[in-house]
Amino acid sequence: MLIKSTIHFMNKIVLVCLILVAVTIEIDGQNFTLTLWDKSNDFVIREETDSEVWDDQDILRVKNVSDPNIAVFLPSKKLATGKAVIICPGGGYKHLAYDWEGTDVAKWLNSKGIAGIVLKYRLPDGTDSLWPLIDAKRAMRVVRHYAEGWSIDPSKIGIIGFSAGGHLASMMGTLFDNGNLEAPDQIEKYSSRPDFMILVYPVISMCKGFCHTGSRRNLLGDTVSEDRAKQFSSQYQIKEDTPPTFIVHAMDDIGVSVKNSLSIFEALSNKCISVEMHIFPHGGHGFSLGRGTGTLSGWPELCYQWMKQF
Repeated sequence: MLIKSTIHFMNKIVLVCLILVAVTIEIDGQNFTLTLWDKSNDFVIREETDSEVWDDQDILRVKNVSDPNIAVFLPSKKLATGKAVIICPGGGYKHLAYDWEGTDVAKWLNSKGIAGIVLKYRLPDGTDSLWPLIDAKRAMRVVRHYAEGWSIDPSKIGIIGFSAGGHLASMMGTLFDNGNLEAPDQIEKYSSRPDFMILVYPVISMCKGFCHTGSRRNLLGDTVSEDRAKQFSSQYQIKEDTPPTFIVHAMDDIGVSVKNSLSIFEALSNKCISVEMHIFPHGGHGFSLGRGTGTLSGWPELCYQWMKQF
């Protein structure tokens, strides 16, 4: 009986150890999700009339975001470079292309030793609300707050955005703040400025002419004035300390005109901000990492080489 009990007890220990090993393997180099806002931050909580909706017919899309969060993908320790990039999926401020322009990008970054942080931000739905920018700023502060524990250098955190997510990323590079040292919330003390920006077929302008009308309507509403629109047109908001920028676009993009990228390239150049831009003749809109698209498929490697300077 004693021998049988001892064997049974040892089997339990082995089982527990195997479970712990499995959990450790899953966490190391894998993702976890972190809510951006504590319930005590009542001033930023938005009540949603509709529940969050996920659609995975082809691209995994999410609408009616009510719980903004970040999905943290950390590279293996052996590969880790100390860099991190917050990822803003696009979707015209109506939905988020969560895997195509989010988690897929995080996994590519991980393969290069870079932490990928996918931002699930709230969508304004034509209410002239800056929820996306509020959530993006919070995400940058959260990553800096936890940087040491995640083996991230807090001075090497960039941002990448696709389409309307590119507009959000560009706002982060122009409408950032240095944090509030008097804030009771320790996270709010950190700067929201990204150390570098990557804009992929970005919406830039909210002014009439070559703006993406759907993004403008969903972010600022139907009756926005041109003065208000100009405040959120990033080509007009470039600062002396706007971060270095990498831009990718296709000439035949009929969804978001290439003029958006050209306008911010010119504005950055005029302020002597370091900027690298790649305009491809073909690719259309929404090509994400460009896999299987000929020469366009090379843009991620060009971007990776550019990021090596940071």
